[in-house]
Amino acid sequence: ETLAWLRKSKGLAALVEGSRLVEIDAATGIQPGDPVIVKKGASAFFGTNLAGLLAAHGVDTLVITGATTSGCVRATAVDAVQAGFNVLVPAQCCADRAQPPHDAALYDINQKYGDVTTQQDIRKWIESLA
Repeated sequence: ETLAWLRKSKGLAALVEGSRLVEIDAATGIQPGDPVIVKKGASAFFGTNLAGLLAAHGVDTLVITGATTSGCVRATAVDAVQAGFNVLVPAQCCADRAQPPHDAALYDINQKYGDVTTQQDIRKWIESLA
């Protein structure tokens, strides 16, 4: 049976594991043996072992990026903060089908679930950890 959200967003049915549409770009720096989470819903946490994997590695802060801001990014931010993680969202590193839902989602995330920041601030923060 098709999940309700797949009936609503028919284009998502094309995102099949192993297909070109879901390949991880080598420019991300992914290495053999890096864990890969296969999303089951809008949130990267839904139906996955992501929270446990992150906790096992001592992670306390997530930088969430992607598309769509009002869907996957927001859902992941909500689940992340509920799982006890700090949430950072660089505004330039996510997008939506239109500007108003993007802006509304970023506003909502910043008010309730995490800190919306800039790509430059995230880069500086990561460099300060090294």
